Amino acid sequence: MCLIVFAWRPTHALPLIVAANRDEFHARPSQPLGYWDDAPHIVAGRDLQAGGTWMGVGPAGRFAALTNIRAPGSPLGTRSRGELPERFLRGQLSPEAYLVELAGNLQHYSGFNLLVGDAHELWYLNSHTGIPEQLSAGVYGLSNAALNTPWPKLVRARSALHECLRAPKADDLLQLLSDAQLAADTDLPSTGVPYEWEKRLSAVFIASADYGTRASTALLRRADGSADIIERRFGPAGALGESRVSLPPLRG
Repeated sequence: MCLIVFAWRPTHALPLIVAANRDEFHARPSQPLGYWDDAPHIVAGRDLQAGGTWMGVGPAGRFAALTNIRAPGSPLGTRSRGELPERFLRGQLSPEAYLVELAGNLQHYSGFNLLVGDAHELWYLNSHTGIPEQLSAGVYGLSNAALNTPWPKLVRARSALHECLRAPKADDLLQLLSDAQLAADTDLPSTGVPYEWEKRLSAVFIASADYGTRASTALLRRADGSADIIERRFGPAGALGESRVSLPPLRG
């Protein structure tokens, strides 16, 4: 993922609402959102090059999502960051315990932001600080820096999410993710990439021939644990398809 905006409201009728864009090279193979053959309790897209996922849900209300940290020139990790959400969704550790364990092994991975949660808690880890943080109720944005770093696209998407919260609908979440407006030059962050890339990456929805938004995902989870997840997929020429999965209420 390269942009996630989300509302975490644990006592609300809709405790978790997520709108997220995955940006990637179009040539990188991936599997659409769905149940995994080798882990039928996981619903997620899947990276077919290195394995793992960028966002998914699992049993007991488990949720995980990942963004990379943009830091050109930093050492590359020896392990794929996509395994981090996958391992949480497959496992049984609490969100806190999982991040505490992971914080002792950050040297294996390139920079990342990781969200993990269940029906009761939502936690966040930035690999540059290495400090797990439990999130309180609120509306958040996460791109390729730290939580709520005010990049123009994050500010635009988070503001749009606030508007959607009046009457949340999956199609409205997907609509906010389709915003292709580029940031003004004066508002561009300075992350160490060339100007042309900085400009291209400044949009909520990135469109180009070689790299861009590959998937837009909306998640709405209800207090009983039931949820709707919708993924729209894109290629260089436009839309490729859509997947919708509805999850039943949690047992017990």
